[in-house]
Amino acid sequence: MKKNTTSGEVGSELSSGSSSPDLVFAKSSLGNALLAQLQDGSASYKRIADYLLRNQVKVTALGIEDMAEQCDVSTATISRFARDLGFSNYAALKNKIAETVQAIFSPVEKLRNTIEGKKPSSSPSHASLQSATANINAASNGLEEDQMQQVVSRLCKAGTVYIMGFGLSAHIAGMLALHLQPYCNRVVEVVGYGGTEVAAGNLANITDKDVLVVISFPRYALDVIRLTQFARHHSTCIVAITDSAASPLAQLGDYLLLAPSTHAVLPSSSTAAIAVIESLVSSIMVSNKKNVEKAIRLTEALSGYLHNNDNTSRTSQLESRKPKK
Repeated sequence: MKKNTTSGEVGSELSSGSSSPDLVFAKSSLGNALLAQLQDGSASYKRIADYLLRNQVKVTALGIEDMAEQCDVSTATISRFARDLGFSNYAALKNKIAETVQAIFSPVEKLRNTIEGKKPSSSPSHASLQSATANINAASNGLEEDQMQQVVSRLCKAGTVYIMGFGLSAHIAGMLALHLQPYCNRVVEVVGYGGTEVAAGNLANITDKDVLVVISFPRYALDVIRLTQFARHHSTCIVAITDSAASPLAQLGDYLLLAPSTHAVLPSSSTAAIAVIESLVSSIMVSNKKNVEKAIRLTEALSGYLHNNDNTSRTSQLESRKPKK
């Protein structure tokens, strides 16, 4: 997060395409206050802050009893939380959220209504594809080019790039590792086909000369948080690819690449994460002439194993052209 954003500025920032709605809310003065509670507050305050950061629109329609139920706390705790943030009561806090949300989400709601108006009902498969599209668009709006270039620079200069993801994120981590291998000094896929013990062993010698790219989406694995904290303790540069500013990894990363993962059925969607990874790799590939040359050499090395339109491999063609003994 680079700066605080007032409610009067959030609309212009969103309309300029610089950030996704969730990220704009997190950058607002209220969002920063909630992030501080998410980082240093009590267990109950953390649950409240997390819920507010993830459900800004929904909260504007919740009474204090409903809010307390959603966060599994008492109404007295909700009131105390609001006062500690500088509001007279929960109603004042909710009004501030509504004010901030109105500036942020008006253009988003307009787009959503337009999409929904085209088709009264849709199949689960169609809804899933629409959700994927919305997540990619949000990731694109939230991408900060300056930050992306800083990440590219750190990855290219790192002694070793460690990439970590558990569960479904392990497959995304494997994809990123495969893409980065030709362009980074050394790439280690931390988890691979192992578990926590293997991951911890791979990170045992991590230093401040290295970079850890950590990937996690709901449902977050506890191990990924603990191992990221271990790397942070060793002053390693951390790039977090996750779904929200409220993610437990968001506060641990030196750089945060957001990939919204909302899905109506699945616990989370990986579509935007893959798009963000492809964006990162593309930026690395064209970042300097050496990487362009590496990409060309890689293509040449693979060309012998690729099929042509006539379904014969280049290797087979070369073999057929050898002079017969």
